[in-house]
Amino acid sequence: MATEPIAGEFASACVDSHGSAIGMPQLCAEWIPNQVFWLVITLVVIFFVLSRIALPRIASVLAERQGTITNDIAAAEELKRQSADAEAAYDKALADARAEAQAIGQQTRDEIKAQLDEATREADAQIAEKTAESEAAIAEIRASALANVEIVAKDTAAAIVAALGGKADQAAISSAVDNRMKG
Repeated sequence: MATEPIAGEFASACVDSHGSAIGMPQLCAEWIPNQVFWLVITLVVIFFVLSRIALPRIASVLAERQGTITNDIAAAEELKRQSADAEAAYDKALADARAEAQAIGQQTRDEIKAQLDEATREADAQIAEKTAESEAAIAEIRASALANVEIVAKDTAAAIVAALGGKADQAAISSAVDNRMKG
């Protein structure tokens, strides 16, 4: 047989005659020791769970993270040093390349100037040779022209004398033409 609780059994300032709480049970002064007991047990359980499980995991994650950050910083500094070394090597190579290009350019200019001077000497020699040949040819043409002029002058003089009705003496015509050509 089930018996209903009597209102006197639950006689408390926090419970009404039907056994339900009046107001907020958390603020009932009669229940505070019970609440404090369970609060302490809950806090102890939370403390042990945190100290044995959660906090070591968090600490290991933080340590791992710090190690990763330290390694990344060290790697970044190493890469920075390597990039500075590479930049210095690049600058040196660039300066060397420019100096070599200047030297090659100067050498090429000197070679071209030497070739140009040689070509100029050869051209001057060829021009002098052609000039000498041309002067010789002109002298030869002049000599043959003078000889031809003398012959033409003698023939013309004989033709003029014959046209005038006279008899031309070949020796006299030759002598007259020679005297006139001498000046």
